Amino acid sequence: MKKAIALLIILFVFVQCKSVKPTTNDNFAIVIHGGAGTILKKNMSPELEAQYKAKLEEAVKVGYAVLKNGGSSIEAVEKTINVMENSPLFNAGKGAVFTNQGKNELDASIMDGKTLKAGAIAGVTTVKNPISLARAVMEKSEHVLLAREGAENFAKENGLEIVNPAYFYTENRYQSLLKAQEKEKTELDHSGSTSFYDPYIKDNKFGTVGCVALDKNGNLAAGTSTGGMTNKKWGRIGDTPIIGAGTYANNTTCGVSSTGWGEFFIRNVVAYDISALMEYKGLSLENAAKEVIQKKLTKLGGDGGIVAMDKDGNITMEFNTAGMYRASIDTKGKLMIGIYKK
Repeated sequence: MKKAIALLIILFVFVQCKSVKPTTNDNFAIVIHGGAGTILKKNMSPELEAQYKAKLEEAVKVGYAVLKNGGSSIEAVEKTINVMENSPLFNAGKGAVFTNQGKNELDASIMDGKTLKAGAIAGVTTVKNPISLARAVMEKSEHVLLAREGAENFAKENGLEIVNPAYFYTENRYQSLLKAQEKEKTELDHSGSTSFYDPYIKDNKFGTVGCVALDKNGNLAAGTSTGGMTNKKWGRIGDTPIIGAGTYANNTTCGVSSTGWGEFFIRNVVAYDISALMEYKGLSLENAAKEVIQKKLTKLGGDGGIVAMDKDGNITMEFNTAGMYRASIDTKGKLMIGIYKK
C-alpha cells in the first residue's frame, strides 16, 4: 500500500513537471543613433545617404546578432558602437571633430541596467575605441569616470588598442575646424552653431553615436560615444560621459542614449529624467521622452534627441531637430532605419 502511494506521488510530480514549460525569454531588441541636427534631404546626396543607411544597418545588425546568440546587452552595446566609432561618417572615434588646438579628444560612457554600474572616459586622444575603454572602467576599476592621461594609462594597462593620434585625422573634420575658426575671427557667434557644422551634410549636426539594448535575460544597457564640439576649448566636456545626462540604464525603467547640445543635456539631466518620470510618475517611455525632449529641453533652448528602450523592449526615438540618424531592430525582428524627421 505504501509503495503504491509512493508511486502515485512520483507519477503526479512527473506529470506536473512535464506540464510546466521552461521559461525562455526571446524578448530582445536594439536601437541606435548616429547624431541629431539640421539634417535635411536637400543637403544630402543619394550616395552619402546610402552610405549612412548602410553603416547604420551594419551597426544595428552587429548588436542584434550578439543578442540573438545569447550575448549580454553590454556586449551588444559595445560592439555596435565600435562599428560607428570605426567609421569616418560619425563624430566618434575615427570621425571625431577637432578641438581649437587641432586635436581629437574623445568621450564615452556605458551603463549596466541590472547592477547600475557605469564607466566613462573623457578627453582621450590615443584610444581607438572609447566605448571599450568606458566598459573597462566599469568592469575593471572601482571608479566611474576617468579623464585624459589617467584614462589613457588605464587603457594601456588593460590592453586596449592604442593608436597614433593621427589615426583620427579626417580632412572633412579638419576643414570644419578651419571654417569655425575663421568665422570666430570675423564675428561673435554666441549661438555655438559653427561648433556643430558638418561638411558631409553642409549643415549643423550634434555628432554623437549611441546604443540601447535589451538582452534575453531581461537586462538593459546603454552607451554613448563622441568627439564633442568642433573648435572646443579649455578641455570642454559635454554630456556624453556624464551618467544621467548622456547615458542611463535601469532594468526597472529604461535605457537611454542622448545626442545634442551637451550643456543643455547636462543641465536637464536628460537621460535620468526620462527614467525618473517613468519610475515616479508612471509615464510610459514614449510619454516620458516627449515630456523631456519636446518640452523641458526645448524650453531651455536645447536641441537634440535620444534613443531609448524600456524593460519590455518598447523603443522610442525622440528628437526636436530636423533629423537624427537612427536604426532599430525590435522584439519581432523588424529592422527600421531613419534619417529625416519624416
